[in-house]
Amino acid sequence: MPVILPWPEMEKCLKEVDLIEIMKNAFVAYSSGQSIIPPVGELNFTNPPGDVHIKYGYLRDGSQYVVKIASGFYNNPALGLASSQGLMLLFSKKTGCLDAILLDDGRLTDARTGAAGAMSVFYLAKPDISQILIIGAGTQAREQAKALLQATSCRDLIIWARDRNKANQMITDAQKMGYRASFVADCKTAVGTADIIITTTPTTQYLIHDDWVKPGTFIVAVGSDTAEKQEVDSAVLGRADRVIADSLSQAKNRGEIYRAFTSGHLEFSKVDELGQCLENIDAYRQQENEIYVVDLTGVAVQDLAIATAIFTMDR
Repeated sequence: MPVILPWPEMEKCLKEVDLIEIMKNAFVAYSSGQSIIPPVGELNFTNPPGDVHIKYGYLRDGSQYVVKIASGFYNNPALGLASSQGLMLLFSKKTGCLDAILLDDGRLTDARTGAAGAMSVFYLAKPDISQILIIGAGTQAREQAKALLQATSCRDLIIWARDRNKANQMITDAQKMGYRASFVADCKTAVGTADIIITTTPTTQYLIHDDWVKPGTFIVAVGSDTAEKQEVDSAVLGRADRVIADSLSQAKNRGEIYRAFTSGHLEFSKVDELGQCLENIDAYRQQENEIYVVDLTGVAVQDLAIATAIFTMDR
């Protein structure tokens, strides 16, 4: 019989694991050809707005494969529900038997995405960070803020979001985490002062304009995980010193890189893959005045890594 893990059990396990290191190892395995990750399955909805991603894969030398279903339904908070939903399934790679059902309601996806953003900052961003900007005030904004506590000593955090009430609650939550957090009403001003910018919204009309971004900015784009979404002006990617994709194959059909490539702002040959950068950090570490854009569309190897870590700890 498979193990059935409810969220409270998984949450306890997460406190005992180093998600930043787990995500680093997962991306290195992916970029070095140690994993088999098929294309993402996807369902998009308009009424109400939402999307569902089905991601799956395995490590060549691993003992299990994962199938993950994760959704984002953006009207859910008005119904008193989290926008993220879903579950993960772990199967034996030897027999195909179901080993575990992880009833996480999308929380493991939220956690691994937050960890991937923080990991990118920890290993690749310049060390002298004086201010962080998070765009958005939903679940993923909080996950990024929480994960960044392990990635940088910077505690000066500014928030920009369309919904001021949500932004105020995000500020309260961030202050409880230990940040000196505040709201900036003008997005242009916020972008122009931050060293690290994390974007966490599902918008299809970009929020960050090219002429707002100063030299030395490190952008982690998290929200744009479909072909329709876009948070960053493609011209930013066109003039960036480095553009990094979590997955080169996925970047050809989703995310900020896809939008910049199809609009003619970016040559695909300019794009590096995250795992390759992490294998040679000294060569890829951001220098003082360089602009970096890290495009995180989400890769199944992350789901496999976090699910197997939880399963192993629980046993």
